[in-house]
Amino acid sequence: MRESDRATIAGGIPAIELMRRAGEGIFASYDWQGETAILCGSGNNGGDGYVLALLLVKKGIPCRIFLAEERFSPDGRYYYDQCRSAGIPITLWQEGMNLRGYREIADCLFGTGFRGKPEGNAADMIRAVNNSDAVVISIDIPSGLNGDNGSVSYDENNLPLCIQANLTVSIGNPKYGHYLGNGKDMTGKLVNRDIGIKLVQKGVKVPDNGDFGNVLRHRVHNSHKGTYGYVTILGGCASYGGAVKLANLGYSALRSGCGVVRLAVGESLLPALTPHILESTVFGIPDKEGFMCFSPEKLDEAMASTAAMAVGMGWGKGPDNGKILTYILENYDKRLLIDADGLNTLAALDRSIFRKTKAQIVLTPHPKEFERISGIPMSEIFQSPVENAEKYAKETGVCLLLKGTSTVVTDGEDTWLIPRGCPGMGTAGSGDVLSGILAGLLGYAPANPETVSCGAYIAGLAGEMAQAESNPISMISSDTAKYIPQAVTEMMRAAGTLAETE
Repeated sequence: MRESDRATIAGGIPAIELMRRAGEGIFASYDWQGETAILCGSGNNGGDGYVLALLLVKKGIPCRIFLAEERFSPDGRYYYDQCRSAGIPITLWQEGMNLRGYREIADCLFGTGFRGKPEGNAADMIRAVNNSDAVVISIDIPSGLNGDNGSVSYDENNLPLCIQANLTVSIGNPKYGHYLGNGKDMTGKLVNRDIGIKLVQKGVKVPDNGDFGNVLRHRVHNSHKGTYGYVTILGGCASYGGAVKLANLGYSALRSGCGVVRLAVGESLLPALTPHILESTVFGIPDKEGFMCFSPEKLDEAMASTAAMAVGMGWGKGPDNGKILTYILENYDKRLLIDADGLNTLAALDRSIFRKTKAQIVLTPHPKEFERISGIPMSEIFQSPVENAEKYAKETGVCLLLKGTSTVVTDGEDTWLIPRGCPGMGTAGSGDVLSGILAGLLGYAPANPETVSCGAYIAGLAGEMAQAESNPISMISSDTAKYIPQAVTEMMRAAGTLAETE
């Protein structure tokens, strides 16, 4: 956005005009009612605040400007002088001030260029905002939030030195920081205002409910289970006490639309698993001491006639896992999802395996698993999650789903940010539900960012629906699985692929 802003100004739209448009967009984004405090920093974000002050006064709404310091950008100074001429009260912040009595607070302290830790007056102003009872509207991004990765710093009491907004009005386009890291907790409701800044670099896609009609298509009567794909889910071990979880994987896959699910597990697990299986089928692979054994013949059977395969959930650290995964990568030529212990196994293999495989690979790591498979330290992953995900996906030729507050999905060229999900999904088995959904979609849809993003969106939306009926503390992963049909229904209706009679 900074590059785009510069290019737009160079193209003939003055910065003062963009600042005016931003202020008008902010003013139009909220129904301002009572006395408003406007907190202004020294950059152009402060300038947006001065424009907002002029508009509020014109509407007859009293406001006061609080300055973090008496320093101004050239364009901000233009509107600051207008505020002084209009007689708007302006106060230089002093330590110990508070913001009690204001109905609304406009946060115009820092913009997306902020890095580091707020100090001095800025830190004191942030604390005062967070201790107030006012409705807080942040301009472009909550002050103190890193626009690239959503990180924040903390004070000596371990409280975030970042504005916790009720509403954030982003200018031009949303920023990564709104979605990543702490962004969703700090941003509140996010609205965007287009002020005529054209992107000069490729952005990422943030989808909504109606953006997956290519995946969740209308289904015709003249079709059958083979039309929507046979899927094998290979995983499980004796130490993974999860017969129900494995069954949940199959349930999630079927609810996501594939035709048939085959659960391939160690033979010793079959007695425990079978009572929990209704619609799925089971397939035994020889095992020893609860871990799957390398058996090319059985693996060939497990892979045969399938459109997709998912490997690794609850697989454990079996001594033959490396051989099994290598064999699958070298012999399977369909859509292949690798998750959980499959990723840990992959981390021990040479990266040249990606050049040898004919499979269309989808990897679904959380940050620690991504560190293992990529060699990138977690600190760097959190610093630049999108860029690191894109780089790894491009180098290896995979479609990567990097889990986080918002999910990053990329093949190195096409990148999506999935903002759905909720705190209640932070529970054991949520990743298994996601893997099941993805396996189901890969039964009939290509292994590309759109399909994988669709799976992440279904899981996140289903989780939100489940939490709405429960609470973020009591929720378990099977609650999310139960809401897959409702999530798919809502998405198909929004995309126009579900007839009203269905």
